This record gives sequence, structure tokens and C-alpha cells, in this order.
Amino acid sequence: MTKKNDSTNWPGQTKKTTLRLAKWIILWVLTVAIVSFGAALFWGENHLINSLAILLNVGVGIGVIMAMINHLKKQDEMMQKVQLEAMGISLGVAIVGGIAFSMLDSTNVIPFNAEISYLVMIIAFTYLVSVFVNLRRYK
Repeated sequence: MTKKNDSTNWPGQTKKTTLRLAKWIILWVLTVAIVSFGAALFWGENHLINSLAILLNVGVGIGVIMAMINHLKKQDEMMQKVQLEAMGISLGVAIVGGIAFSMLDSTNVIPFNAEISYLVMIIAFTYLVSVFVNLRRYK
């Protein structure tokens, strides 16, 4: 009888947790769209509906976080190291870059507003590049 966390079961568990994580992320993106487009196209500035939609988004976001933790736990040590380093780099870029970006906006150095969407794109790009660089480095 094999144990649930047996190392020979890792590829199957990783695939399963990857699919679960993907489903949570898709659901979360849908809740972002509901908040963004629902207010603009359907219910306008109805604070109750907007608050409920945002609460749903946060709840699903917590599900994404839990799915990511579970996914990381099921990976082998090398993949955990790759992922955690990429997350650490992305967090650093988010904090340092986000504050610098905000200061550029508040001091009117840049001719546009420092929107959170720009920072999210930078974080996502940093994470993806970090994963690929780490994969090449550790293989």
C-alpha cells in the first residue's frame, strides 16, 4: 500500500494540484471581471452589489492562495525552490517597484497615473521570467 505523500506519487499529485490551482485562478479571474464589468455594465454604483462582488472576489482569492500552498507542498524540492525563489523576487519587485512607481506618480515625474494594473503586469512578468531562469539554473 502506497502512502498518499509517497515520492513515487508526486507527478500525479502535482498534475492534480496544478489543475486544481488553474481552476481556482480561472474562477478568480472571472470574479475580477464580474466586479470590473458588472459595475460598469449592469448595476452601476450600487454599493451593496459592488461590495458583495468584491467580497466574493476576496473569498475566491483566498481559495487561490490555499490552492497555491497545496500545489507547492506537492512539488519536489527542486520545484519548491524554483517557485519560492521566483515568488521572493516577485515580492521584492512588487514592494520596491510599487513604492518607486507610486512616488514617480505623486511627484509628477511620470505623465500618467500609477495604476495597480501596471504593477500587476510587472509582478507577473517578473514571476514568469524568474521561474524560467531558475529552471534553467537548477536543471
